[in-house]
Amino acid sequence: METDGIKKSRLIYWASGIVSICGIIFEVLFGALGSYILGDGVKQYTITISLFLTGMGIGASISEKVMKNLIVTFIWIEFMVALIGGFSSFTMFGMTAFAPEGTDAFFLYLVTFTIGALTGLELPILIRKASEIGVELSRSTARVLFSDYAGGLIGGLLFAFYLRPQMGMVKSAFFVACINLSVAVIVLYLFRKEIKRISIHTAAAAFIGILLVAGLFFGEEMAFSFEQKLYKDPIVYSEDSAYQKIILTRDQEDTRLFLDGSLQFSSTDEHRYHETLVHPPMEAADKKEDVLILGGGDGIAAKEVLKYSDVQQLTIVDLDPAVTELASTNFHLKQLNEDALDDERVQIQNGDAFKFLEDTNAFFDVVIIDLPDPNNESLNKLYTREFYSLVRNHLKPGGAAMIQATSPVFAREVYWTIDETVRDTGLNVENFHVDIPSFGNWGFIMASRNKIDVEGIELTQDTKFLTKELLQSMTVFGKDEDREIVNSEGESVSLDPNTLIHPNLIQKYEQAWQNY
Repeated sequence: METDGIKKSRLIYWASGIVSICGIIFEVLFGALGSYILGDGVKQYTITISLFLTGMGIGASISEKVMKNLIVTFIWIEFMVALIGGFSSFTMFGMTAFAPEGTDAFFLYLVTFTIGALTGLELPILIRKASEIGVELSRSTARVLFSDYAGGLIGGLLFAFYLRPQMGMVKSAFFVACINLSVAVIVLYLFRKEIKRISIHTAAAAFIGILLVAGLFFGEEMAFSFEQKLYKDPIVYSEDSAYQKIILTRDQEDTRLFLDGSLQFSSTDEHRYHETLVHPPMEAADKKEDVLILGGGDGIAAKEVLKYSDVQQLTIVDLDPAVTELASTNFHLKQLNEDALDDERVQIQNGDAFKFLEDTNAFFDVVIIDLPDPNNESLNKLYTREFYSLVRNHLKPGGAAMIQATSPVFAREVYWTIDETVRDTGLNVENFHVDIPSFGNWGFIMASRNKIDVEGIELTQDTKFLTKELLQSMTVFGKDEDREIVNSEGESVSLDPNTLIHPNLIQKYEQAWQNY
């Protein structure tokens, strides 16, 4: 039979692995929260990881002073992790809705640092306790650290592939906190003979447990009411997919889609955007039998493409299957896209647009690039010379492409840098911009191997907004939005192509939009 010491040492190893799983889940959860609420995913994950690791280092340093009552200290650390971590997402949504601007960011960073510090306290205490039980220090350290690192991998995979898509950010936080609390209770029970005034610790565990269970069952509903205040209109659909937060709102006749808090379209004026995006390249191309849409998972651009009877195949490449599934099943979206995704000519591929172009051997008459703005590293690669070179290489002779390219008014240098990047691939370019009330003045870039003759483009399909004369006027830019950009000192700003090796677009984008 196992001795009591062996049982306790094994519990310590298991406990270190489990709390490590919880710690890494909280770390990536805080990064996801920051990305969704504060924007710029890469920046938020970078800050989160840095603060969490710094907290761990400080916590490990403080642990040197903990030499007595190791088990009680560990139990109360778990109590604090459970309480603070469990209510982190719930409180974050509440602060975003009601607290002054900037408070939510401060709160998130403080919580991240605090949980990191508590996690840093845990492991040295467990190592010290394992050694105290009688396990050789080098063995106890190695085993606890192994459990910690292995637990970190498990935690990251759990969050990415199960917790976030299945439970969402609020329930996930409460669920993981319950696990932390359970570890504390098990340790409390097994080491009960060593603990004085055990009734106090038991009562604290019961109280925290009641709070966490209540949060697990009712917190998401309350947080939803907080989240509703982030949006002008009532939320009719909400989902945490594996890639992003999907929100659909509707008020009277206005349906709006938000991805990670960013507006994708408003049904009141989406026709201005999608008609400009689709019809110029479709009409300019010599043929329109094979069409590719990169992005556009909502199906609205596909609706415009399918107005052309000579389209034989339309391929849609969108990263998130949750978006294309929603567009295929949700009543409001199906009304907008007129069941375009159910058309037998449509083929949907869920995956990365860059990877798709690298791997496919297909060529297309028209390529429509309806991707989110380049506000993080993963999106930046879809605005590089390398990406547009792939687009060029998959265009048939006489083909045309159209790129949504953010606002030349709000992000002037970004727009013209995208233009410079496309031109650097050797493609001919024409620039357009259009006023869209829900977005503002928005820019598009049309590209082709052939010279683009805007005056020769005839519109053969029914449109709500676009006319031949209007299309020609879209190529005229005012002095405060044209390519001739000067800095505060009156010097001309040179524009360099955006590349994978030398990305220059993200910083420009952040600077441009920080006041809007």
